[in-house]
Amino acid sequence: MINQIFTADVLVVGGGTGGTAAAIQAARQGVSTILVSEFPWLGGMLTSAGVCAPDGNELAAFQTGLWGAFLRQLRHRQIGGLDNAWVSMFTYDPRIGAKIFADWVQELPNLKWIAGQTPLEVIKQGNCIMGVRFKDFVVQAKVTLDATELGELLALGDVPHRWGWELQSEFGEPSAPLSENELTQRYPVQAPTWVVILKDFGTEGEAPEILAPPHDAPEQFRGAWENYGVEQFLNYGRLPGDLFMINWPICGNDWGEGVGRLVESNSARQQFLQEARWHTQSFARFIQTQLGRRYGLAENIFPHSHLGGSAYALHPYYRESRRLVGQLTVREIDILPVPGGRVAPLPVDTSGEVNAIALGNYANDHHYPGVNFPLAPKSIRWGGRWTGTPFTIPYGCFVPISTDGLLACEKNISVSHIANGSTRLQPVVMNIGQAAGMAAALCVKANCQPRDLPVRYLQEALLQDTVAPTVLIPLFNLPPHHPQWLYWQRYYLNHPEDYPATGNLEKESKGEMLNGTPTPPHPTPSSSICCTGIFQRRAEQDYQITLLEPTSWAGQTWTLITLQSHIDEQLQTLSDQQLLMVWADLNLGGNWLVAQNIKVC
Repeated sequence: MINQIFTADVLVVGGGTGGTAAAIQAARQGVSTILVSEFPWLGGMLTSAGVCAPDGNELAAFQTGLWGAFLRQLRHRQIGGLDNAWVSMFTYDPRIGAKIFADWVQELPNLKWIAGQTPLEVIKQGNCIMGVRFKDFVVQAKVTLDATELGELLALGDVPHRWGWELQSEFGEPSAPLSENELTQRYPVQAPTWVVILKDFGTEGEAPEILAPPHDAPEQFRGAWENYGVEQFLNYGRLPGDLFMINWPICGNDWGEGVGRLVESNSARQQFLQEARWHTQSFARFIQTQLGRRYGLAENIFPHSHLGGSAYALHPYYRESRRLVGQLTVREIDILPVPGGRVAPLPVDTSGEVNAIALGNYANDHHYPGVNFPLAPKSIRWGGRWTGTPFTIPYGCFVPISTDGLLACEKNISVSHIANGSTRLQPVVMNIGQAAGMAAALCVKANCQPRDLPVRYLQEALLQDTVAPTVLIPLFNLPPHHPQWLYWQRYYLNHPEDYPATGNLEKESKGEMLNGTPTPPHPTPSSSICCTGIFQRRAEQDYQITLLEPTSWAGQTWTLITLQSHIDEQLQTLSDQQLLMVWADLNLGGNWLVAQNIKVC
């Protein structure tokens, strides 16, 4: 029985990474917003799914918008810092991430958050979505955003969408299969992972035994870390406080058997989820039996849920969803770098206008248990390490091809199965959510449908947001604090033909536009340590330093990396065996120093 009807300008269904960002951004624009989530934590992949080791958009120039604001809050709140693991440049306790999102929501009186509800029916009038029915209430809204983990509103509202693979003949993608095969049939989408957090109880401690689940098959985990060693395996997802995020792809806790059940029926989905949860429990038990009772389940990390809670995430890390059939579809060729370049082409519509509203740079990656699936390369060496080549997301992939009143803002955007391997990551989805939330608010203010919103209007709003302005045009060497950042963002929106294939703004151009205005100094974080050593160039974009000072570290050799463009430029000019002073953040898990400033002695 429906007890209440709520009305709002904007309804966001789903409290994951994209939905949380969308709701916050819409509410910050002053429109009335309702956010309905299934779980008691907001943030999805970044928090409730336990993937608190985000990938991509790690370079300083790409740490903008709500993503950049989230990182700044993490640095402020996380005791022990974010430099802990080698899979990510930022790892943290998921409880802190959840608190950040809850605080942001609480600050907004025009944002109502309702937890513990899932959508049951999409309310339509003709071809326009008017709201959504939940168990105990209905929400009527001018614009509805599907931010569910699996694109539930697309199915409930009969909105055209995709599930599964596209063949090479459909989009001309180099990594797509030529025909259906055993892989496409066994794994129609990428495998989810149910994350668990383990704890190091110390050499003198003894963790409680991890019990075997009803279906326990330890033999499937044999060799999980044999090519890495125990220490490197544990350091993969090391968190502060002697915690470890277990999201291991090699003979680990990815679960894809019968993954199609996720969209078949509720009972079939629950069966799949139970199996995924047991699979992770089995892997955690295997780790403990192999490494000893020093390692066990962490306690009281996640709130209780039907299958998760305590050490286990509230729900799986879903890598793929139902995907909208939108006005535009992001394909593999849209995310790959241009020939001979380091950036993807900017998306341009039929009138020649750039329609980019978010960006990512993750190197494409697909998960099918036991399968090594080759993909067209999109990685480069930068700052002494590997990173992905940047690409942008066009507005049209949020907008249904024929349905009004709806925007997609999670992994359910209009994207191919292949390209989803790059667009699914936490920072990209957060950027997508921010852009969708801004678009929804602008539609309300302009009294227009999402398909009629001028993209440049949206771009300007994102670039000039007073709280969290976001980058739209990827430029490695133009960080957001640069005095001409906004000028060059607009310049390439207006002149996409001039966008450099290198992804670097030429120094001559930067100098010309600064007109003598000094670039603000790059502050050295208070957490950085100062050390002196001998710089070594092992290969192009491959550096290390053998320390002389502090004397307690003398003789130690560390990999030297950076996320800062000015440091990247300096490192490329250094000669082998130069004496160098470095201010850096120490990462024991990755065995590297993250340089924040350097000085040749």
